[in-house]
Amino acid sequence: MSVVEGLRVLRVSSPLVRPFITAVRRTDLLEVVLVEATDADGRVGWGEAATSWRVTGESPQSVAAVVAGPLGDTVIARDSGDPALAADIAASVWGNAAARSAVECAVADLAAQERGLSAGAMLSGDGRAAVPRLRTDMTLSTATPAELAEQAVAHVAAGFGCLKIKASAAHDTVAGLRAVRAAVGPAITLRIDANQAWDAETAIRVIRTLEDTDLAVELVEQPVAAHDIDALAAVTAAVDTPIMADESVRTAQDVRMIADRGAADLVNIKLAKTGGLAEALVAADVAHDAGLDVVIGCMMESHVGVTAAAHLAAAIAPDVVHDLDAALWLRRSPVVGGIRSEAGVLHLGTGRGFGIDGLGADADVLADVRTRAGVRA
Repeated sequence: MSVVEGLRVLRVSSPLVRPFITAVRRTDLLEVVLVEATDADGRVGWGEAATSWRVTGESPQSVAAVVAGPLGDTVIARDSGDPALAADIAASVWGNAAARSAVECAVADLAAQERGLSAGAMLSGDGRAAVPRLRTDMTLSTATPAELAEQAVAHVAAGFGCLKIKASAAHDTVAGLRAVRAAVGPAITLRIDANQAWDAETAIRVIRTLEDTDLAVELVEQPVAAHDIDALAAVTAAVDTPIMADESVRTAQDVRMIADRGAADLVNIKLAKTGGLAEALVAADVAHDAGLDVVIGCMMESHVGVTAAAHLAAAIAPDVVHDLDAALWLRRSPVVGGIRSEAGVLHLGTGRGFGIDGLGADADVLADVRTRAGVRA
């Protein structure tokens, strides 16, 4: 057994190598919020809560409060390998998906270590060895056509074969794609992420123009508002380019709705939206059963969150080019171990659990919940 003895919420400030700019926000500094779980045998497990008022509705302070409260009450003194634990975490509090995911990932890390498996092997369900590496795209922040082309050339020179261009109403998407395609040539895969920037009419017009100019866009992600499933379905029906739902998808129930409505061809599943690994696995199963392709994505988060997402991706869709570049935006990792990046390839390593060895930077302790002699302190 691996009995959870303590939970800590830690915050590490990490500057980005360059500003991250989308249709809805600009970020220059990442407040990394980590959950550290320890068990009675001295093992340490890790999770990350991606906090964003616009996306998750959470903050470092809210994560600390919910971990010190209902999540700690649910997890402390429990076996990390208890098959009911993930469901109990989900039922312990409404919302707070990023905090729930961080706690569930941390205890899953403990459980995998106790079983002598990588997290990916444990998540696969059959104990088989997970793939040692995955491919990821690289995101280009919203910018002018000339700036996009410059970014694209630099990333291709660094070894990336798939680029995701952030679109916005402030810039000409077609001109930007033309500039990027001319700069990188036909062999590089291009994706577009609109982050809800358009209405249905605009999305259809832009995507059809891209198709007519033969710019070979692999997919367009979340072209319209997350809540407007009618608009998403209308865009999907009107264009030939595959449409991927992101902000519209949080739970397995959302995936079922998307599939039933024919509202997308793919879904982007993120742990900070599903609330953890267990719901993400169900969402992926629902998508596959419905004939929808799955990409595993991440928020703007560090190596801890991306490592968890990478192990999930390795367990369910090892051959897909995933959307797991966020850790590459940080100047340094807040931890030692976890995934290692080599341009467009993420190396998962061969260690147990997530393969994270400990903190690699100073951290503020926002919450510390522990037991004494098996009793909640």
